[in-house]
Amino acid sequence: MKALRRQSLAKAIQLSLLIAVPGFAAAQDAPSPSEATTLDSVQVTGTRIKKAEIEGQVPVHTLTRADIERTGLTSIGDVVQQITGSGSGFNRTRNASGNDGFPSDGGGTGAGATTVDLRNLGTKRVLVLVDGMRWVNESSASGVGGATDLNTIPLAIVERIEVLEDGASSLYGSDAIAGVVNVITRRNFDGVQITANYGQYEDGDGQTSGVDLAWGGSSERASWFLGASYYDQQEVFSKDRARTRDPVFGTGLELGSTRVPGGRFRFVDPRNGGQYDLTTDPTLTNPTYTPGLPNCAGGADRPDGFRCFSGARDAFNYAQFNLAQTPSERAGVFGQFRFDLSDNLNWYARALFNRRDSLNQAAPEPIDIGPGSGTAFASNAVIPVNQPFNPFGIQLDPSNIRTIRRRPIEGGPRLFSQQVDTAYFGTGLEGTFDVGSRGWFWDANLAHSTNEAEQENRGSYNIRNIVTALGDPAVCAATPGCTPLDIFGFNTITPEMLAYISPLFRDRSENKLTLATANVSGDLFDMWAGPLSFATGYEYRKYEGSYDPDPQTVRGEYNGVPSLPTRGEYDVNEVYVELNVPLMADSSWGKKLDLNVAGRYSDYSTFGGEFVPKFGLRWQVVDEFLLRGTYAEGFRAPSIGELFGLGTRFDAAITDPCLGGNFARNAANCAALGVAPGQPQFDAQIGVNTGGTPTLEPERSQSFSMGMVWTPSFLEDSAIAKRVDFEGTFYKHRIEGAIQAPDPQTQLNLCVQTLDPQYCNGIVRNASTDQIEEFSNFLANFNVIKTDGWDFDVYWALPETAIGDFKVSWQNSWVGNYEAVGADGSRQPLQVGVLVSDPVTRSIPRWNSTATLDWQRNNWTAAWTARHVSDMTEDCSGVDLSGDGGTDFCPDNPGPNQNRLGSTTFHDVQVGYKFDYMRGLQLLVGANNVFGKDPPVCLSCNLNSFDGSTYDLPGGGFWYVRADLRF
Repeated sequence: MKALRRQSLAKAIQLSLLIAVPGFAAAQDAPSPSEATTLDSVQVTGTRIKKAEIEGQVPVHTLTRADIERTGLTSIGDVVQQITGSGSGFNRTRNASGNDGFPSDGGGTGAGATTVDLRNLGTKRVLVLVDGMRWVNESSASGVGGATDLNTIPLAIVERIEVLEDGASSLYGSDAIAGVVNVITRRNFDGVQITANYGQYEDGDGQTSGVDLAWGGSSERASWFLGASYYDQQEVFSKDRARTRDPVFGTGLELGSTRVPGGRFRFVDPRNGGQYDLTTDPTLTNPTYTPGLPNCAGGADRPDGFRCFSGARDAFNYAQFNLAQTPSERAGVFGQFRFDLSDNLNWYARALFNRRDSLNQAAPEPIDIGPGSGTAFASNAVIPVNQPFNPFGIQLDPSNIRTIRRRPIEGGPRLFSQQVDTAYFGTGLEGTFDVGSRGWFWDANLAHSTNEAEQENRGSYNIRNIVTALGDPAVCAATPGCTPLDIFGFNTITPEMLAYISPLFRDRSENKLTLATANVSGDLFDMWAGPLSFATGYEYRKYEGSYDPDPQTVRGEYNGVPSLPTRGEYDVNEVYVELNVPLMADSSWGKKLDLNVAGRYSDYSTFGGEFVPKFGLRWQVVDEFLLRGTYAEGFRAPSIGELFGLGTRFDAAITDPCLGGNFARNAANCAALGVAPGQPQFDAQIGVNTGGTPTLEPERSQSFSMGMVWTPSFLEDSAIAKRVDFEGTFYKHRIEGAIQAPDPQTQLNLCVQTLDPQYCNGIVRNASTDQIEEFSNFLANFNVIKTDGWDFDVYWALPETAIGDFKVSWQNSWVGNYEAVGADGSRQPLQVGVLVSDPVTRSIPRWNSTATLDWQRNNWTAAWTARHVSDMTEDCSGVDLSGDGGTDFCPDNPGPNQNRLGSTTFHDVQVGYKFDYMRGLQLLVGANNVFGKDPPVCLSCNLNSFDGSTYDLPGGGFWYVRADLRF
């Protein structure tokens, strides 16, 4: 379709466009109020009406390609995560597989994915669009995801990214509770562009390299664009950073794992009734066991081949095997073709294929034997006296085993490699028609997209085979492939033993999205203050998802975190209407006042119908001052994983209020729960059983925002400024019936405090050791989530100087309140200024700020950016979890059982030069975190002692070079 006639925008819209860019607006030249800015009549994120004059009813942050390039980042997700209103999401620092298990939402661990969280409401409450159309949710071969992996969209195809941080379910349907990320692809492109980049950390690791190719052109009736992208990110090992090479920074082995290479053997010897807690002495090559020796009497060690286990001396440093940055290789190609069938009818087709190969690595997988080990095979294991390697001279079985743990480093680390393929095809018609003298726009679209993932797991074990190899030698001899297993010592497991117990595990998951949409918009008729604008449309969507774990896992033989298959589908039919009603124009009350009203009805095959409205006011008081506000109701439909997940488990770090030194504080209630005094907590990691619920209702939300845009005329073309823009927005969100499982630590604390069955049911303890053996924690519609805060942005263009042009932008987000409250009134631990790990680390800084100073002179450009995160606290009451009464590393600052994470500011710098030949070869050199600022130490974070979703990687800055050539 030929270009539509360009239309002028109101001055206030120019202002809102200029200052809506968080952290990157300084790249844009600011036109003076006397200059008319023109745009095609387009549909902007936040409205369905294709009429540019109504832009500005909601704040939309627009990131151009120049803004993206200034960050030095090569992932859409990493770029969006730097917006000040962004919360915690998965990214390249999240080494998830093998440690987080399977979260309760059925979406899996999202290994290798990059997701975005807006307003700290969670990644599943952000809707991701590409050219205004929904994008398929991610699958990482560990579940059926409910969020979008932005790594599935190559950066080479991006023209700009529009981010709406406001409820928009009335316009876009489910998931748009916290906001919308709309990726606009490149369309009008003429010529060839080659972009190459390379970067690495100061320590010489974590190398990233990539090449983007773009080719486009047009003829009289057609236009086309083809983009290809290749990106390679290398790993950073935790052992190569001082901050991440210990389980918790600065604590040495004290907080390491009690699952050790030499084994930990806790049992009762029926010959003398003695309780033993032993590990193999690493100084002895042929450990032997002498029965009858006292167990650590008087603190003395044993003289035989075993010694008394000590956490400070014998604990295992799992951090030596972990990754601080995961490797990822991505290749994608995108094509778009448009053809004018007539002057007012256009056909388009677009297609994408993207492949991601990523890897997560965890420490060698431990083997647990005995009651409460997590599987029926391990809990009921029997190691007979005549097992060839049993050194104790007694049969070990559930009657006398307290726990047996062995981490076979002979098998190497666990490696989880993912191959994720995303395919998309869309086609449609776009056109215009006239009704009298009024022009109308319409479009009809079809699209289908898939996200398929396969994961191979090496270094894990088959617990059924382990139990067979530890059992009756005659049974092992009669079992094909079985070799008796020796777990009693260091480096005792031979390759033949490993071949039987360590198979390859293969998991697979898939998400599919099929949709059909039709939309029409235009002006209905003239009112006293202008035309009444209108948009309506229909949308059909079908979601299909499946997760197929390895058959060994389904049979319960996987030694790691068990999971069951998931499979489900649903569809939805929706209609929406949007009206823009002019209420006033050029009166004593101001220049213009518009009311925007929208409503959407959705009919789901899973739970029925849902209607959500939205109301917005935009008041142009004078040319330089704009007020606007919105009220919206929204919803989020339960995802396939939340509905149809059959059951799984994740390992949560939980401090038991009834074990160890905690018993005395809760003695009466712990005794009522059957716990005996003096029982230590064997392990901080407790298996939590969880799963989906088919009867879940949608989450329902209310969102409110109010803001202003002000460009003071007295500062325009003044001695101190060429132009100054201010934008402020207050927001408030409330979600009712939030789909969530209770925080496991909170649930256990309430069980002990109240003895109420609603908390205690599903928590089962072992009769002998009092350790928690089962912990049920299933999804429900019970939570109320409330949050509010402020955004305040400043854009300042300084007067021209002899040394160049300077611009300053400053973006700020303050979170005033965040509460997640259960149906019983219990408050969940995540709140403003607090970091939690449950098990995924999330944090809500009270203040995020980004300030950028831009400079340009002739062919030279430079930028300096400061990114600030305010201080937070974390609960560190459970830092000493070794079970042996070791040192407490919690600093009790600023209060008891609290650790303060101080405020942090990262500085980024970039310098560029554009050569005059060709179409302009541009070279960029930059460094992120140029001063090498380390993030604050996190004591409760599962891995690496820092929150990678909030802070940069420790251990120095990241420098990069980029070359861009056009011809």
